[in-house]
Amino acid sequence: MALSQHDLLRLMESLRTADGIELVRVLAQRILQELIEAEATAQIGAEPGEHAETRTTWRNGHREKLLTTQAGDIDLAIPKVRTGTFFPSLLERRRRIDQALYAVIMEAYVHGVSTRSVDDLVKALGGDTGISKSEVSRICADLDEQLTAFRERTLDHVRFPYVYLDATYCKVRVNHQIVSQAVVIATGITKDGNREVLGVMVGDNETEAFWSEFLRSLRARGLSGVRLVIADHHSGLVAAIRKIMLGAAYQRCRVHFLRNTFGVITKGSGEMVAATIRTIFAQPDSPAVRRQLDEVADMLGRQFPKVKEMLLEAKDDLTAFAVFPAQHWKKIQSTNPLERINRELKRRTDVVQVFPNPDSLLRLTTAVLNEMHDEWIAFGRRYLSEDSMDKIYNDDELPAATPSQGT
Repeated sequence: MALSQHDLLRLMESLRTADGIELVRVLAQRILQELIEAEATAQIGAEPGEHAETRTTWRNGHREKLLTTQAGDIDLAIPKVRTGTFFPSLLERRRRIDQALYAVIMEAYVHGVSTRSVDDLVKALGGDTGISKSEVSRICADLDEQLTAFRERTLDHVRFPYVYLDATYCKVRVNHQIVSQAVVIATGITKDGNREVLGVMVGDNETEAFWSEFLRSLRARGLSGVRLVIADHHSGLVAAIRKIMLGAAYQRCRVHFLRNTFGVITKGSGEMVAATIRTIFAQPDSPAVRRQLDEVADMLGRQFPKVKEMLLEAKDDLTAFAVFPAQHWKKIQSTNPLERINRELKRRTDVVQVFPNPDSLLRLTTAVLNEMHDEWIAFGRRYLSEDSMDKIYNDDELPAATPSQGT
């Protein structure tokens, strides 16, 4: 849309009197408004007041839109149309993950529970004038529809032989108090060797009841074909796995187990004990793995009887991986494949520090997981080879795993 002589003179006067950041703001506002009007014209098929056969509808005024930028708040006018809807593509919401973080920050800011870092972020976004509660509600409503659909999607499109479970804790404001809440996450490897995010839930703590509810929700959504569940040895989690994931073996995370042993030995002995225990997982086949565990237990038991007791007690859970294809061993002995997820979650949640409510925590963590899930699907790189995955459901090639026992 070309500027009239009058508009050009006004713009030149604005630029002449503006300086620094204000000059950038004025330019940004004018450019954005012209682009919005041009896009509206393209969608309508005609200029304002123009009679053309290509016209599809008519303009019906404008609605105000406050856009927050690093140059400050910009007042824009979004054209309204008599039939259909119009919203400029250049103002489309950012990626779900950024939108969720933005919503959390603004929600905290609106409710007056923001920390100094949140205040700084709001200012960095150019939002010194704040944001309305209705705008926050609209952002959250748009997000929740997408993210709820992701959390509740069916899982019956493929079998998931391997499932990883883990939890992390974040600070949340509940009933005017700041408390820690657990974010529990499930990811899985499909029978084709691809990875998917299976689910996420937020709760007060990692009780058996909470984990059972989470695992039942995965089952209800169609999760099937699970042969091995890899997780930490939290008592509530293990009890829930044995009760809900019938027919699947449980692999205790070797990394977490090593950390547990450090609590019963002297500080200077950590490297030696860890190196000795790692030899268990470097054996060529399943019988050798189990034999090595017994030998390591006897060897360490002379100096650390408690470590021997821990190894023998955890023998079945620590060596569950060994009946599966050897190509998979390094990736199913621990929950390390979830480390990148946990790092990304922490990177995002640390920005907020204290969430204004549990819903905002669930919203942001779901958005992070949704983006990772989409990346895994889009890149199409198998986490484990398809040929090796075929052996999992071939009874002739794979010994039966010791299933979790129901209670």
